[in-house]
Amino acid sequence: MIEAPAPAPRSRVRGLLDRDWVFALSLAFAVGVLVWFGHSIKEFFAPNAATISIPAFSGQTQTDAQDECTRVNLRCTILASQPSDRFPKDVIMGQQPAAGTRVRAGRNVSLIVSTGVVIFPMPDLRDESQRNAALDLNRRKLQLTKTMMVANSDIPQNYVVAQDPPPLSSVREGAGVTLSLSKGPPSDVKVPNFTGESIDAARDEAGRSNIHIGQVVWTPFGSGGPARGTVMRQSPGPGAQIDPFEEVSLQVSAGPHEFGYLVRQVHVAATVPARDDAAHVRMEVRDDTGTWNVYDGYAQGGQKLDFNVTAIGTAELDTYINNELLNQSPIGKEVTPKPSASPHASGK
Repeated sequence: MIEAPAPAPRSRVRGLLDRDWVFALSLAFAVGVLVWFGHSIKEFFAPNAATISIPAFSGQTQTDAQDECTRVNLRCTILASQPSDRFPKDVIMGQQPAAGTRVRAGRNVSLIVSTGVVIFPMPDLRDESQRNAALDLNRRKLQLTKTMMVANSDIPQNYVVAQDPPPLSSVREGAGVTLSLSKGPPSDVKVPNFTGESIDAARDEAGRSNIHIGQVVWTPFGSGGPARGTVMRQSPGPGAQIDPFEEVSLQVSAGPHEFGYLVRQVHVAATVPARDDAAHVRMEVRDDTGTWNVYDGYAQGGQKLDFNVTAIGTAELDTYINNELLNQSPIGKEVTPKPSASPHASGK
């Protein structure tokens, strides 16, 4: 007789069922934790508050833009102020981030504000050093865009000969400027022989030889003197090697019919006003024989210039700094003799 198998114990079946429920609950809990953690990470890097669309501030006044920033819960700061011929002064001309960008509340927005168009006369930079001209342009918010070297024997090396735009023309902030700079004169020049030439011929030859004519002393030699305007003496003498800015003085005949002028030897001095670089100084004498330069060249700020000047008749010394008249000083006056009394003046 075959016996039937004994039934499985009820306690074992119940244990298996309990274990499945524990596994399912553990899995559900793990999934929940993962979902919560992922949501937290998302909220940290991209919170729900990041739903503000940045307005377009371009074209608004600075005040209106600040008010709108406050209204939409953003912080606006002025990043820069720039000139513009499109946007009026104190109007927003740019922003970062761009309009329409979605950001979270409290985000900072950088604004660029227009300073408008500032127009002013172009400064005169001629005869200034390249360094000082660049500093002057920077102070006036102009841009040095180009420099070029040109031959010039009258202005020191790297000093401004010409400029574009020209002096006193109307310019605006940010405009570009081109400077022409001197290559400078040769190291030295040879003095020609001016003796026996007319003063006009001597001046023409001096120009061709890069020689600067300084003091011209018109001297009366009496009734037997040479023709008026004939060069009688010169200093430095013919053939001398001199600095290109050194001047040559000439003694010139006043003509055979000129005599009786009062000739004066006068000591004159001038001090160059204090400044950072060299200034173009010209000291000009006007007397009864004409006009001539005692000094025409460059001198440092604060430098004292002094000379002995031979002047004939009524004379005056004019001092110019960078072609502007600094002062005028009389250095002599011709005495006009009183006419002798006529024999008939007394009624005799």
